[in-house]
Amino acid sequence: MLPGGAGDIGLEKNGSIRHGDNFVVRTRGLWNQKGFAVLIPDTIDRANLRGHRSSPTYARVVEQLVTLAHRQGPEPVFLLGTSQGSIAAVNGAAHAPAGSIAGVVLTESVSVMGGSRETVFSADPQAVRAPVLVVANRDDRCNVAPPQAAQRIADAMTASRDVHVLMVAGGTTRSKKACGSLTPHGYYGIEDRVVDAISQWLDAHSQWAGLQ
Repeated sequence: MLPGGAGDIGLEKNGSIRHGDNFVVRTRGLWNQKGFAVLIPDTIDRANLRGHRSSPTYARVVEQLVTLAHRQGPEPVFLLGTSQGSIAAVNGAAHAPAGSIAGVVLTESVSVMGGSRETVFSADPQAVRAPVLVVANRDDRCNVAPPQAAQRIADAMTASRDVHVLMVAGGTTRSKKACGSLTPHGYYGIEDRVVDAISQWLDAHSQWAGLQ
């Protein structure tokens, strides 16, 4: 799972996390309850990933994460990115070795150019062949991740034969910024419902992958 923002979750040696509000970090226990193992990378030396997630270098980083996940067991591996992290998920999926990932999930994806100077469209979406789920919250007010762009993101995945858009609604606001994690942009207050809906898609595609 690829977090948004700068990508720095502040993982300490004792296992504590200093920046735990991001959707994929905040909900890791919910995914575990659904039966999913979760791998969330931190940055090295608190590096800022803004502007780097669509690069060939970061595609290789995601490939290494996928390889690490496969070493843990025979289960299918998915990429799930949120906000800025969706750029990394698209980049990783676009350049993943054939058969290495069972699908990619993009949540509240950055589709409008902003301060990071990259979007999901910068990350070769036309090269993604794995199944894709694009999730968007109708109540998201983040200016670089408008929910109405969800279909345009899906349409850009021209090489995938299995692309689905999931629209959700709701959430409450505790962050000061509309793109903050504790807002509808981060599914704050509706985490259970969103995780459940995505889990159903993951379960269906896990079964399909097991038949390959």
